[in-house]
Formats: sequence, C-alpha cells, structure tokens
Amino acid sequence: MSLIKQLWIAIAIVTLIALGGSLVVSTLSARHYLEQQLQVKNLDNATSLALSLSQMPKDAVTVELQISAQFDAGHYRLIRLTSPTGEMIAEREYAGTLDGAPDWFIRLIPIKAHAGVAQVQDGWRQFGTLTLESHKRYAYAALWQGTLQLLGWFVLGGVLTGLIGTLIIKHITRPLGRVVEQAEAIGGRRFVTTPEPSTREFRSVVRAMNTLSDRVRTILAEEARRLEQLRRQTQHDEMTGLLNRAQFLNQLDSALARDDAQAAGTLLLARVGDLAGLNQRIGREATDRLLRDLAGRFSDFAAGNANWDAGRMNGSDFALLAPGREDPDALANELTRELYDTLDARRWEVRIALPVAATNYAAGEIRSQVLARADRALATAEQAGDRSLRVESGGTPAPYPDLQSWRVALLSALEHDRVRLGAYPVVANGGRLLHDEAPIRIQLDGTWQPAGYFMPHAARLGLMPRFDIAVLRAALRAIAQDGRERGINLSAESLRDANFRGELFSLLQADAGTAKLLWIEVPEYGALRHLAEFRTLCVALQPLGCRVGIEHVGAHFGELGDLHELGLDYVKIDSAIIRGIDTNAGNQAFLRGLCMIAHSLGLMTIAEGVGSAAEQEALSDLGIDGMTGPAVREG
Repeated sequence: MSLIKQLWIAIAIVTLIALGGSLVVSTLSARHYLEQQLQVKNLDNATSLALSLSQMPKDAVTVELQISAQFDAGHYRLIRLTSPTGEMIAEREYAGTLDGAPDWFIRLIPIKAHAGVAQVQDGWRQFGTLTLESHKRYAYAALWQGTLQLLGWFVLGGVLTGLIGTLIIKHITRPLGRVVEQAEAIGGRRFVTTPEPSTREFRSVVRAMNTLSDRVRTILAEEARRLEQLRRQTQHDEMTGLLNRAQFLNQLDSALARDDAQAAGTLLLARVGDLAGLNQRIGREATDRLLRDLAGRFSDFAAGNANWDAGRMNGSDFALLAPGREDPDALANELTRELYDTLDARRWEVRIALPVAATNYAAGEIRSQVLARADRALATAEQAGDRSLRVESGGTPAPYPDLQSWRVALLSALEHDRVRLGAYPVVANGGRLLHDEAPIRIQLDGTWQPAGYFMPHAARLGLMPRFDIAVLRAALRAIAQDGRERGINLSAESLRDANFRGELFSLLQADAGTAKLLWIEVPEYGALRHLAEFRTLCVALQPLGCRVGIEHVGAHFGELGDLHELGLDYVKIDSAIIRGIDTNAGNQAFLRGLCMIAHSLGLMTIAEGVGSAAEQEALSDLGIDGMTGPAVREG
C-alpha cells in the first residue's frame, strides 16, 4: 500500500475519532441546553397562564376559551388544568408526530424537559393546578441541523487535511521515489546514481544506494579490465600484439560460418622475406622493431573497420581478415601502399622483402580452401619479386553481373513474399529449448538461398532495413502459428534507421502477445558503433516484453561496460572463442571470466557455433547457460 493511501486512511480514522467524540460532546451539550430552555419556557408560560386564569371569572367556558387561546397561540404539546381533587377541568394536547428530525435520531437522543406547573387561584382559594409542556419538535429540528452542520464541517476539514497532507507527503517523499527508481534500476542491472536529497533520513539512504551502485560498477569494470588482460595474454602474440595463429584461424572459421551482411570478405597475407637473414644482417633488436612497425600498421588498418582482425601467423607472416570487404584488389593495393610507406619511412641497411597476397572468400567455404588460395597467391608473389602483390579470386561466380541486377532480384523476392525463416535450436544446458534461431532465406531464380549468399549485396544496396522488417513479420507469423519462441538478428544498418525503428515498434505493439516470445539481437560491432541508437532500441523494447541481446560477443567485450544500464537479457559468445574450447586453456579462462561478469549483470550467456560433444561438455563446466551450433540438438 502506498504512503499516500496510508495517509488518507490515517486521516479518515483520526477524523472519525474526532468527529465521534465531538458529536457526542456537542450533541449532549446542545440537548442539555435545549432541555433547560424548554424547562424554563414551560415554567414561565405556565406561571403566566395561571396568573391570567386567576384574574378571570372561573366559569367553565371562560377557562376553556383562555386555555385554547393560549394553546393555539404557542407551540405546546400539552396544557392541562386539574382541580385540587384531581378532576380534569380543561385540557388541550397536540396529537401529531414530531417532524423536525428523523425518528432514529429522536430515539437515539431523547430530549426530556420537565413540564411547567403553576397554581390557579380563585381569590384566597386554590382553583386548580395548571400543567404546561412546550412542543419538542423545534428543539429536535435545531439539534438535528446543528449535528448535520458539524458533520459537514468535519468532512470538509478531513478532505482539506487529506489534500494538503497529500501534497506535503508528495513533496517530502519525492526523493524516496528516486530511491525506488534507483533500486529498481539496480535490480535491472543498471547501476545508476541519484542526487542526494536535503531530507536527512532520505539522504543517508540515497548515499548508501549510490555507494552500492558505484561499488558494483567499479567491481565489474575491474573484472572487465582483468578479463581483457587475460584475453590479450591468451589470444595475442606477445611481441606484436596481434592475434596469434590459433585465434586468427578461429576468427577465420567464425567469419566463414556467418550468414549476415559480413558473410563474405577478403583474406590478406604478407610475408617478411628471409627473416633469419635479417636477424643476422641488421640484428635481432632492429628486426623486432621492424616486425612491430609492420604489426602496428596491420593493427591500425584493422582497427579502423568494424569486425576486422589482424594476426601474426608465424614469425614472418602477417594476416588481415576483412569481413564485408569483397574487393581484394582494391584492399590489397591500399594495404601494400601503407606497408611499403612504413618500410620506406625508416632507412634500413638492407632492402626489406614483403610480398603480399589476397583472396576473397564467401559464406560456406571451408578454411582449408581459403588458406590454400591465399598460400598459392603468396608463393606466386614471392617468386615475382620482393615487393610483389598477387590476388587470387575464389568461390563460385556471382549469378548477377552487377548491383542493379542484384537490386531487381532482391526486391522481387521481397515484393512476392519469397521469404522464409530457418530454424536452429538454441537450448539450455539441460536440453530445454530456449528459442529457435531464425535466419532469413529467400528464393532467387527458383532456389532457396541462405542469408550469407545475398546479405552482403543487400547491405551494399542499403536494403538491410527492408530485409529485417521482412524477417520480423515472418517471425511474428511463425510464433503465432506454433507458439515457439524465435530469435532474429537486426543489422547495424537497420539499427540507425529511424524509419525502421518506428515500423519495428508499431509491429510489436500491434501484436504484443506474440512479441513477448521474440528474442531480438544485434551484432556486437553494431551495438558499439551505434550505441545511442542501440540504447534507444533497448529502452523502447523493454515494456513490450521482448528479450534483447548482443550476438558475436568476443574481442570487444571489454568495451561493452556501458551497456549494463540497458537491461539486456543475454549475450551470445562468438564461435571464434567457442571453437576448440575443450582443448584451449586460454580461451577457457577467458570464457569463464566472461560468464562470471555476464551473470553478475544478470545476463544469460549462450555459446555460438558449438561443433562437438566435447565442446558442449566443456562449455557446461565453464558457466555457459545455453548453446547453439551444428552439434546442438533440442531435447
């Protein structure tokens, strides 16, 4: 019960007690006063009438007329004249009812006034005894009206007191409302602080809540820093800071398994020629400085683009993975120009050989095919010269010659509703189904194609918001048909599109019951690049009951510290970390820490790309809450 309601109840009780006591006291006092007044009036009127009768002739007609005249002129209930022997001489009595107040009131508070008694004389002889009683209806009417007025004033006073008290309580408890909001925010994993109020009692509570919030935020931030240090120790090359070979290959496997706008891309390799000879000619220290300079250029090149990775494959080989960039010629030329500028910026004693190779890749290819093409291109570049560049294209030829043809085909598929969703189970550790991942499939030239086949082209054409809306509509229809929860992905392009967000909210609000069974996730790089838009999305989706999460979480988890205030529901760990987790002690330590932080924020952790029973068993021990991938089955 709210404090305002309690205040009104208290005011009502106090008012009733005060009213009851005041009514009893005032009513009894008024009744006593009226009884006294009636008694004095009865006595005065009886004395006056007896005096008049004593001076008049004592025949029966005259006496009767005088008593009748007095009775009719006043408000009397009874006038009676009796002889000294008790015989009735004359009598007038009012036989009507009392209509000045309700009967229950008259019975509850009776007015008892003594009748006025006087002696009528006939000379020196007593003629008779006169008894006179005034009518009580006017007394009851006055008493009833006074009671009603008192009751009205008490009701008015109680209402005014309640209203004034409500305003005062609202003003006083305004800081308490902020404390409640802060407590709810902490319960929702949003560690916010509020200004301290002027009220001393509330100030201590708010200060304690702020301290708690700051302490939890500090602990989580410190754990995130430690986790990032552990990740760099286990996944990065110690000297250059780039990804080590094992982790880079995991990233490549993850990129080849994607089915979104980043499903296709480019792999580049660069090799420092005759590394052993360089060590002898320019010295180990200079060689290490050379490698660090090249690594820094690779790192800067990758850092400027979302979801790109740079790695050191061995002592002399460097690699760049560029998801979403399918023009290997332009990318390779751009990178080699920067690399050669870096080499020429220092005056080395010898010419540094640095052949470069590049190849594109497509969704669904296997790692060995892509690496084989890149290795062939690199070998050809080495034979062609110390600073040669070779590009080898791979994959199947595109079905459409240019982007305009792709646009026509993609829009036709949308307009004719040639869209359907896949279904890949996401299960909890015990086998319970959490939801079905629902990637989009569209029909092109009579064949149903996966998202990785056409999404890169849709992204270049700016059609991602339209495809995401199509996925949303299809997911809502599927949920309405079978009642199974679905998980859908929103692209970074859609996240920053205001029209898309408006249509998204409209569709979910129109079907609120179905929307509660929807899991909506955004890729990690999209949430980081468009943090303000992602925050708006989260805040808007919370009242609708949708679950909101981030997918492909991994290398940039430490940058997600500010997202604790958004009230997310889950994170999906990128398959690059999950792959081979049963044998990779470094990634096991990193994943265990990541799960601990996520659970501290109240987030469910789901592993992506689980490929074997051994990985499943290891993940359960590391604190993962759910899994999806080729090896995961429902039930």
